Amino acid sequence: MAKKSKPRQSSDDCLICRKHSREATAPGGAIYSDPLIYAGHASFPADETVTYPGILVIEPRRHIPGPEDLTDDEAVAIGLQIARLSRALKARTDAEHVYIFRLGHHVPHLHVFLVPRYPGTPRQYWGVRVDEWPEGPRANAQEIEALCTGLRSFLQDQA
Repeated sequence: MAKKSKPRQSSDDCLICRKHSREATAPGGAIYSDPLIYAGHASFPADETVTYPGILVIEPRRHIPGPEDLTDDEAVAIGLQIARLSRALKARTDAEHVYIFRLGHHVPHLHVFLVPRYPGTPRQYWGVRVDEWPEGPRANAQEIEALCTGLRSFLQDQA
């Protein structure tokens, strides 16, 4: 039996819920958004002006802690965007691989990361450490905005 969608729940102290209600912003804005999910570039850490380019997050709009709480419709929407955004990253960057992570240690709102690995990344930085590579690519806010524009354009062209 399919799980029914529950009314939207949010938490006033949740960064992701604040982003969805436009109280907080992410660099480059939404790459994809519909009533069930949001996808965009991960935010810059507070103490940085540049970041590893292409780290995307896909989040349900409802405030839920884990994948076990997704409705079937939300799960399908997230899975579809994982595939589409992975294709977009490979087409619009020189990513040779796209990782999928769900960690959930810091924010109690489900969010799935798509993280590109770029050519030349030493094996010791593959996986969850890919953005720690000291010689790895970095991008400023303008470059992230341009990347997000390119990813949105790719998604529109594929529709």
